[in-house]
Amino acid sequence: MTKNELFERIVKILKDSFEIEPSRITPAARLYDDLDIDSIDAVDLIVQLKPLLGRNLQPEAFKQVRTVQDIVDVVHGLLPGQAAA
Repeated sequence: MTKNELFERIVKILKDSFEIEPSRITPAARLYDDLDIDSIDAVDLIVQLKPLLGRNLQPEAFKQVRTVQDIVDVVHGLLPGQAAA
């Protein structure tokens, strides 16, 4: 899966689960400040990303995540067959 495909999947999750307008979801959008994603929402987002990887995601991998692009980069690096960033 490319980073663009992953971004589109994340946009869909944010739109469907958190009712965020897709126009607000850009790679530079900050989760907490721009999209109003709180810590509980962030855990829910991690749970929804699990099927992409086929395994549990460790919350520690998301400690430095601040933007939508950060999510894309972390998940892309965890995909099977991808080298860790």
